[in-house]
Amino acid sequence: MDSTMPKASFSNANRHMQEEEELQLTSVGVDIGSSTSHLVFSRLVLQLEGSRYRVTHREVLNESEILLTPYVDDTRIDVEALEAFINQQYKNAKIRREEVDTGALILTGVAVRRRNARAIGELFAQEAGKFVAVSAGDGLEATMAAHGSGAVAHSAKTGGVVLNIDVGGGTSKFAVCNNGKVQEVSAIDIGARLLAFDKEGALVRIEEAGRKHAGWAGFSVELGQKVSQDNLKKMVAGMTDKLLAMLKPQAVTEEIKGLLRLPPLTYRGEIDCVMFSGGVSEFIYNRTKISFGDLGPFFAAEIHRRMAELGLLVMEPNARIRATVIGASQYTVQVSGNTVFISPEDAVPVRNVAVVAPELPLAADDLAKDAVRDATLNALRRLDLLSARQPVALAFHWEGSATFFRLQAFCGGIAEGLKDILAKGHPLVLVNDGDIGGIVGLHFQEELQIQNPIISIDGIALNDFDYIDIGALIPSSGSVPVVIKSLIFPTSPQ
Repeated sequence: MDSTMPKASFSNANRHMQEEEELQLTSVGVDIGSSTSHLVFSRLVLQLEGSRYRVTHREVLNESEILLTPYVDDTRIDVEALEAFINQQYKNAKIRREEVDTGALILTGVAVRRRNARAIGELFAQEAGKFVAVSAGDGLEATMAAHGSGAVAHSAKTGGVVLNIDVGGGTSKFAVCNNGKVQEVSAIDIGARLLAFDKEGALVRIEEAGRKHAGWAGFSVELGQKVSQDNLKKMVAGMTDKLLAMLKPQAVTEEIKGLLRLPPLTYRGEIDCVMFSGGVSEFIYNRTKISFGDLGPFFAAEIHRRMAELGLLVMEPNARIRATVIGASQYTVQVSGNTVFISPEDAVPVRNVAVVAPELPLAADDLAKDAVRDATLNALRRLDLLSARQPVALAFHWEGSATFFRLQAFCGGIAEGLKDILAKGHPLVLVNDGDIGGIVGLHFQEELQIQNPIISIDGIALNDFDYIDIGALIPSSGSVPVVIKSLIFPTSPQ
């Protein structure tokens, strides 16, 4: 539709929520990673409070077994074996697939690769409309682990800084959590399954980073080889050196630079406590003695030995290897009002758009465009949305007056922060919890001359880890139906 067509603006200011005061949902979280895969089935109770539902109670109905992710070859996951495992977990939970209201499918590591992601997605084709499907890179994985472990919630409760270290099979992720927010993340190629062994101790899997760490420890590795315990301990000691070096202010060494998957941490302030999550944390906190044929027990023993060196309080998280989503809540809201701005009208519907909620400095009278841009870029980085492969919905809470100067700084900063996303032709999607949708949308079109489709709606408060569908306009009421899906973690605030 031609962008000169009239904007979709309406005068009916009533916002209509669906009628139920309380919703009960059966939800499933499916986590498929390079090293392990597992499911969790939950019952969620949502209570209508003001303009949105809030999760007031969650009950884990069943936690699946932990599956070592099966492979056909080095990079291809054995989807048939995975399907058999998933079907068995539904049976064990005594839940039929049609009884699940909503859920989340989280793919990380090798599972994100196109061929794997497509094949795994097909296993959940019948749930496509109900599920949030998330391909998580290192930044998002680090952020999700910090939410799942309880590090974010603990930092909110204490008003302090909690460092979450998620030690997995292939990588270790760091998240600095400050006062209930993930402030910064990093990731490095250090993990327990860089080498994997059969029951006789022969090597059956070697990752490229595993070859590097072995070389630095003074030995080489080949499939079928049995490596001495002394060599494995030496290798793990070197890996732990590099892991802990990430927390020190000294310059990052060349070796560490070659392992980094994200820029190193820049935070140099006080850290109140450290939490470990991920598969290795089961050993760190003495929650399991079962070896999975990898470096996990060696790694945990070395971290135990070096705890004092950290000089930090180490706390046990709420969730360790299961520090991931337990599902997703889902509900519908209709947004109406003379403040909706959609241009052109066929810019909607859009489906499953990831929400990013930057920490915008909107309380400042002299709002600076650069500060808005930097906050937007930081939020995109934290949620792995910098690649511009997909549209995003930018959520904000407007504060202060809507003068031309402040709108120009706000819109200019957002446009610069989302520059790569807009360059790919994705729509500009803006959601705020006040009644400023129309004026903001108009400013982008008229003053900034944004050529992309613009969807600016209001009356809805959104957060990171929300995903939204915005439906087509309902001409009779001038409303757009919005479906909000929120990822739910074991420690999501209630």
